[in-house]
Amino acid sequence: MKVLCSSVLGIEVIVVLLATSLATSDGSVSNTRLAWGIGIALMVLLAVAAGMVGRRGGLTIGWILQVLVLASAIVVGWTMVIVGVIFVALWWTAIYLGSRVDRAKATAPPPDPTAERQ
Repeated sequence: MKVLCSSVLGIEVIVVLLATSLATSDGSVSNTRLAWGIGIALMVLLAVAAGMVGRRGGLTIGWILQVLVLASAIVVGWTMVIVGVIFVALWWTAIYLGSRVDRAKATAPPPDPTAERQ
């Protein structure tokens, strides 16, 4: 689960950078400094959260950041709602599939060390 969730947050950093850049360059944002401040803050928080996924509370922090990305639509524009919804779906999928893989690994028998390797 850790790898999938970290990957989602890492890609989200790049998407937030691109969305902030687009929103500030096409004139859809009246206060570009505020938009860049929010964008950079989100990027830093997402990057830190990617490293904290395996720790206690890491998934909760990830959920909070998903809400913040959605809330950034107030400043950046409605396109961030679309981006936020996509990443909420990716975040949920990473947690769901990651936990299934973790359970499968936990219940699988250990590999036989005497088995012949090819």
